[in-house]
Amino acid sequence: MIPLFAIGFLEIGWLEIIDILLVTVLLYQLYKLLTGSVALKIFLGLLSIYLLYLVVRAAGMELLSIILGQFMGVGVLAAIIVFQPEIRRFLLLIGKTTAFNNDRFFKSFPWRREQAEKLSLTPFIEAAKSLAGKNTGALIVFSKSSELKYYAESGDLIDAVISKRLLMSIFNKTSPLHDGAVIIANNRIKAARCILPVTENNDIPASMGLRHRAAIGLTEVTDSIVLVVSEETGQIALVRNGEVFRNLSSADLRVKLNQLLFDTDQQKPIAPSASSEKPVNVA
Repeated sequence: MIPLFAIGFLEIGWLEIIDILLVTVLLYQLYKLLTGSVALKIFLGLLSIYLLYLVVRAAGMELLSIILGQFMGVGVLAAIIVFQPEIRRFLLLIGKTTAFNNDRFFKSFPWRREQAEKLSLTPFIEAAKSLAGKNTGALIVFSKSSELKYYAESGDLIDAVISKRLLMSIFNKTSPLHDGAVIIANNRIKAARCILPVTENNDIPASMGLRHRAAIGLTEVTDSIVLVVSEETGQIALVRNGEVFRNLSSADLRVKLNQLLFDTDQQKPIAPSASSEKPVNVA
């Protein structure tokens, strides 16, 4: 391959540039996964031990070198065990962003597009408005291309027609189904009282409660959209990819749901209302 330029004795071509870009993206994704978690401190500790091992071996300190060498010998296995949650999140991130999981190509077919547009947003918007006015918490998950069967089976399967009254009944504080998330799939209420994974990110503002943390945790590993109604403040929020759009009005909620669920006007920002806030990226 013909080099584009040279740095000293190093010849740089297109292949080297692509290689550097891919490594940069990989390191950035690893940094995002580790930032704000205990795993970052563990990683720095392991790195310190490895650097100490190199120094000790170079200095000729045989006894300490043997001890650290034995430790480094099982370092790969230990790293897999210690970083198991981070490795799982990284693989899920790759699976979530891959082209085969995007589903946009298949949605371009007329019959798939019509099916996707059958979901009426009105019951969710009206229910969220009523629940927020009563300071009643709610957690509603909209499934996209991700398989949420595991999370649905953690709760009670319903498979019911979507309506405002049913959503209000589920999230009523006296209902046995109110504690957990409702999962929406195939234009139906698939399950209620579902358990979602809570994010391990420590940089989340203190004003966000357990519902927000669960919504962030799910959207970190799937492409789902989560609607959150805060029980403490009555604020309505949407979460996607760990990004939280807080304090939405009913009009804002409709626009944003259309954008996120149906990929309409993704580049068009919501007209700011008097109470809306900037999105908080905690991913």
